[in-house]
Amino acid sequence: MIITRTPFRISFFGGGTDYPAYYREHGGAVLSTTINRYCYITTRVLPPFFNHRYCIRYSKREDVSRVEDIQHPSVRECLRFMKIDQGIEMVHTSDIPAMSGVGSSSAFTVGLLNSLYALTGRMATKRQLAMEAIHVEQELIGENVGSQDQAAAAFGGLNRIDFAGDSGPLVTPVTIGNEAVQHLQRHLLFFFTGFSRISSNVASAQVAATPKKLAELTQMKAMVARGVEILCGPMKEYDAFGELLHEAWMLKRTLTDKISDSAIDGIYEAGRKAGAIGGKLCGAGGGGFMLFYAPPDRHDAIKQALAKLLLVPIRFDSLGSHVAFYSG
Repeated sequence: MIITRTPFRISFFGGGTDYPAYYREHGGAVLSTTINRYCYITTRVLPPFFNHRYCIRYSKREDVSRVEDIQHPSVRECLRFMKIDQGIEMVHTSDIPAMSGVGSSSAFTVGLLNSLYALTGRMATKRQLAMEAIHVEQELIGENVGSQDQAAAAFGGLNRIDFAGDSGPLVTPVTIGNEAVQHLQRHLLFFFTGFSRISSNVASAQVAATPKKLAELTQMKAMVARGVEILCGPMKEYDAFGELLHEAWMLKRTLTDKISDSAIDGIYEAGRKAGAIGGKLCGAGGGGFMLFYAPPDRHDAIKQALAKLLLVPIRFDSLGSHVAFYSG
C-alpha cells in the first residue's frame, strides 16, 4: 500500500502567463507557494477476488473491469500512461474541496503518478512528476489548464517558476530565510468564499482572450520579478507586496468577465475596507479562496467584516509531493 501527500498552492503573481497559448511565444512566470493543505492518494494492488479489476474511490465510487471504462479522466489517463497491467484500488481524500482555486486537480494528478511509480517499485524525480502531469492533463485529457500547478505540487515551496517553449517549467526557490517567511505568513488571511466553479471553463475563456490581452499578461508577468524583489528586501517594506497583489488583482479582473462577479467583488472590497492592503482570488477565477495581505493588527477587523466566510489557517509547505507511507 502506498499513500502520497501532495500540497495545494497559492499563486501570488503571474497566473495566466503559464498557459501554453501565451508562454510558448512570449515566455511566462509565476510566483507561488505551496501550503499545508494536502491531497492524499492511497493505492494498492487489488486482490484478485472481485468481479472488477479497478476500484476507484473519490467523490464517487467506480468498480470497473477495464481502464477505458473509468470515468475519472486523470485516473484513467494516468493508468494508461503508466501502462499499469495490475488491478488497482485507489482512494482519494483531501483537506480542501475541489474546484476552489488552489490547484487541486493537478495535485491529484501529481500525487497519483507519484503513488503509481512507488507501487511499481520505481522512483520519479520532482521534475519528472511535473512534466508528466502536464502531459497527462494538457495532452491526454485535453483540459484547459496551465503549467504552474503541476510544478508547484511536485516541487513544493516558495518559488519563482518560469515557462518557455516546450522545455518544461524552471523552478527557482525564493531563498528569503525562515524569519522572512514567517513574517509574510503572519500577514496573510485565507478565506473560502463558498463559491465553486469549473476552472477549465474559466480558463478556456482566458485562453481564447489571450491574443487580445498580451499587454496585460506581459505586465502581470513583470510583477513576478517585482514580487521576488520585495521579498528579498527589508521586511519593513513588505507592505509593498500587498499593494502589488492589489494591482495584480485589478489587472487580472480585466482579462475576462468570468474571473470575478459582484459577490466576489463585494468580498474583496469588504476586506480592503476593513484594513487589507491587497489580495486576490486564487486560481483561474469565478470562486474558491480569497487571499488577503494585511497588517496583523487589522486581522480581527477583517475577520469580523467577513464573519460569514470560513477562515482557513495556512502555513507554507516546502516538501512537495512525497510518499508518506509505504508498505510492500
